Amino acid sequence: MIIREWRGRADAARTEAYAAHFRTVVLPDLQRVPGFAGACLCQRRLGFTVEILVLTRWRSMEALRGFAGAAVEKAVVEPGAAAALIDFDANAQHYEVVEEVPPPAGGEV
Repeated sequence: MIIREWRGRADAARTEAYAAHFRTVVLPDLQRVPGFAGACLCQRRLGFTVEILVLTRWRSMEALRGFAGAAVEKAVVEPGAAAALIDFDANAQHYEVVEEVPPPAGGEV
């Protein structure tokens, strides 16, 4: 399993613009890519801006290449996403999942 990490920054007043783009454009596109295994959209307020963290899960680097192409480290940022952000990272980081701990059976998440 591979985790792809990417960050962008938005004006705090426009945070929902990126979230809406993520829900309506990014997720449907990702869900069509074989080997996509899930995503998390996170944010934290930093004064007048909000840092947006996108974590996507992939079954393999080969699956990830199906989304990102041969230059897998290069960020994939559509014009609609760029329009909602002040700035964003040009590259993404990748991590191999070494161990994954599921929540306890019957426990709350």
